[in-house]
Amino acid sequence: MFELIDQTADWLHATLVIPALWHLGLMAYEEIAYNWAIFATYGAAQVLLALLVCRPLEMAFPLERWTDRKPVRVDIFYTVITRVGVLPLVTFVLFYQVQVFIHGALADNDMVPLTLDSVFPSLIELPVLTFVLYIIILDFSDYWRHRLSHRFGWWYALHAVHHAQRRMTFWSDDRNHVLDDVIAYVWFTIVALIVGIPPLQFPMLMLVLGLLASLAHINARIGFGPLRYLLVAPSFHRAHHGVLAAGQHSCNYGVLFPWWDVMFRTADFQRIAPITGDLQSEEDYATGSFIAQQRAGFRGLIRALRPSSPITQ
Repeated sequence: MFELIDQTADWLHATLVIPALWHLGLMAYEEIAYNWAIFATYGAAQVLLALLVCRPLEMAFPLERWTDRKPVRVDIFYTVITRVGVLPLVTFVLFYQVQVFIHGALADNDMVPLTLDSVFPSLIELPVLTFVLYIIILDFSDYWRHRLSHRFGWWYALHAVHHAQRRMTFWSDDRNHVLDDVIAYVWFTIVALIVGIPPLQFPMLMLVLGLLASLAHINARIGFGPLRYLLVAPSFHRAHHGVLAAGQHSCNYGVLFPWWDVMFRTADFQRIAPITGDLQSEEDYATGSFIAQQRAGFRGLIRALRPSSPITQ
């Protein structure tokens, strides 16, 4: 599958991108454009796979049925710009350029960058295991990023855009404030640089992580049975998105694996939360347009930074 996606990216670059750059006199940006073609192709594949896997499950085992699906359309827009549009380009180019700079600086000082392969040389001959380890490391770091986004009021004011959705579907995974996305991308980039993830594996990792994260958000009665302790199930993550009752606190921060919630005592496998949303957020968070939601997030951020007590979950 990865080979087919790479071939598609090469075709996109050769057939559409290069002629467009040549016509506009922007051939100096060919390498950046190629990087975008790779990431955009992986992003499009991610969206297509999520649609093929998640939508049939939602239709076969719906948890909620709605007559008004307008709020879901906004989430589709989020998904397109997040996985295919500008943000992936910035992320990949940033990651690639920073890694090249760091490796060059280390080489100039006769130093070798620290990577998993350098610490555990046997992993060089085990690329599949290395790939799985990268996923586990990134998910562990994302657990803490996610948990901290609920801990700090200013951060949750942004993250609340994600939680305000009352019509949660697999499209909702990418429903985030732009600043929240920037924080997440910088977080991922720092961790990936520390671990030494090769640049061309970065989009592959995002493909796998994104597909599983979409699955966790689906509007379907799926719990994974005994496997719910191995992989975050939709029911497990829905409890995280559920409207909180008096005295309750958020739980189930894990994105892919529930192990971290079990390990750090934030897991709740019993809580049932068919109703999602954030009752503390203004209406624009939930039902506003993309622009209205972004503005609401900025207003919430400003309020949270004032010297009053911030609201967290």
